[in-house]
Amino acid sequence: MKIGILEAGLLREEMASRFDPYPVMFADFLDLAHANFEYRTISVVRGETAAGVHDCDGWLITGSRHGVYDRLDWMPPLEEFIRELAAARVPLVGVCFGHQIIASALGGEVVKSDRGWGVGLHRYRVDRRHAWMPGSETQAALYAFHQDQVEKCPAHAEVFLSSDFCPYAGLSYGDSIISVQAHPEFGADYETALLEAYGGSVVPREIADSGLASMRDGSRADTALVANWFANFFLARQRLAAAGNS
Repeated sequence: MKIGILEAGLLREEMASRFDPYPVMFADFLDLAHANFEYRTISVVRGETAAGVHDCDGWLITGSRHGVYDRLDWMPPLEEFIRELAAARVPLVGVCFGHQIIASALGGEVVKSDRGWGVGLHRYRVDRRHAWMPGSETQAALYAFHQDQVEKCPAHAEVFLSSDFCPYAGLSYGDSIISVQAHPEFGADYETALLEAYGGSVVPREIADSGLASMRDGSRADTALVANWFANFFLARQRLAAAGNS
């Protein structure tokens, strides 16, 4: 199964010399599920576009330093592509900015939240279980790094992850689109580097320090769990398409 990674953000220069770009992070993350995916990167942030929704078997939109409300030139074509994917029921996953722009494209609203920055290791309630979420976990811990949030859900979106800080942390749209606000692709080293680099400038120092503290008690992100969720989601849609029930 070929997964198209829509690169919506680039690492800042000081991070790019130390860490892999987002598409590589996502490929390594999804590979934890041992699903033997193939990957193709389309850098929408650089103006690249896909030939069509069936150019890949499934799609994933990465995070970005940009806000949906910035309305940069590449964002309206991406929103139109999201609507085309939704209409064709081709599987799509969004993460952070990807989560937000999917909501925006499908009738939701994204704002710079008055709750402020969410950073460090956050725990999210599992509010609804889907078939691609086997097991009995009642929460998932993931690294967060965001100030923007989905403020208004599209009418047909359903919440499957939430927290008091982020009520719409995980959204599903029928059986063909899912998205999460947090960063399951981040490792502790990258999250730590972000907080150390931007604490006191981009992120208020007190909040950055609190985020770093959340990672020092031995708690770990549920990285493999969510990698399996995403892989199961993609593979389930592929089986439906192969059976002629897409």
